[in-house]
Amino acid sequence: MKRIKQIDSVEMFIVRLPLVSSFETSFSVQTHREALLLKIVSDDVCGWGECVTSPDPYYCYETNATASHIIQDFLIPILAAMNDFTIEAALQNFEQIRGHHMAKAAVENALCDMMAQKYNIPLFELMGGTPKNIMSGISIGIQKNIDDLLESIQNACDKKYHRIKIKIKKGNDIEIVKMVRSTFPSIKLMVDANSDYTLEDMHILKKLDEFNLMMIEQPLNYNDIYFHALLQKQLVTPICLDESIKNLNDAKTAVELGSCKIINIKQGRVGGMIKAKDIQAYCLNNTIKTWSGGMLETGIGRAFNLHLQTLPGFVLPGDTSETSRYFAEDIVDKPVILQADGFIEIPKGAGIGVKVISKRLDRFKVFYQKII
Repeated sequence: MKRIKQIDSVEMFIVRLPLVSSFETSFSVQTHREALLLKIVSDDVCGWGECVTSPDPYYCYETNATASHIIQDFLIPILAAMNDFTIEAALQNFEQIRGHHMAKAAVENALCDMMAQKYNIPLFELMGGTPKNIMSGISIGIQKNIDDLLESIQNACDKKYHRIKIKIKKGNDIEIVKMVRSTFPSIKLMVDANSDYTLEDMHILKKLDEFNLMMIEQPLNYNDIYFHALLQKQLVTPICLDESIKNLNDAKTAVELGSCKIINIKQGRVGGMIKAKDIQAYCLNNTIKTWSGGMLETGIGRAFNLHLQTLPGFVLPGDTSETSRYFAEDIVDKPVILQADGFIEIPKGAGIGVKVISKRLDRFKVFYQKII
């Protein structure tokens, strides 16, 4: 089992990258990606992690501010007190802190990147994945009008994206999906409600069965598992749980109740790569399909998501899009680029396989703190 002697230094950054276009969901509109980044050094080997929190608490209770607090005042002191340890041992020590999976994931990610670099292997090899090209998927936010949405979908089709996801909300759902499906009858299409519905909206959600969707993602409350089980019994279309799945126990509960047929595993939401691997292994053994969701990450977080998808449980296209879809300029080299067939290459090299460009980091930096 690979080990880390000790932690020599830890630095925290927040960068603010403008999005190419605003991204609207049922709960917010984003014009920038404000990303919390972590740099951990041991034996002159540097690992990077990205926290998937946002400045606001609209997706979940964790924010950049809470994550900064938990990382600086709790997680790093635990880590600094450890010597000759494994990443699994660090995660076990982190268990004394309840919740805050996104903060924990940022630390774990940096440790995983550092460990893989230390042994001069790509991250997927450290995780036990199989090298392969990764299926692409695009998430299209709520648009100003149907013409803009149809144009965005056509552009995605021209790029050979393997799956199209569109955001919906109450009052912006059935007619939109109907128009999309009639215009694009054969695309792999799914919708994401981001918890905007209740069981009282059953009549709306049942109408979605008419459109041959891959799945309906998180239609009900972000914390709910039980009522999704009642809903899934009434739908032909598979339900995919996202926000409801924060750990392996949540996944087991959802499967036992029949709350979903698909799970979106966001490694940054469930506590990191190792926790995500445990969930995908459980789902694989219980015939639950999984895919890797995205959180508008910079190239650091995007690289982790790509490596994660080399594990066998990830059988559906995820939310991994090319960099230029979101950022005119990223903080890493190299950007994610779609191949002619729509697939994405795993970043080459040790660790996550991308390099942070110092000049860009400095230009987009809005906060810096040296913790150790």
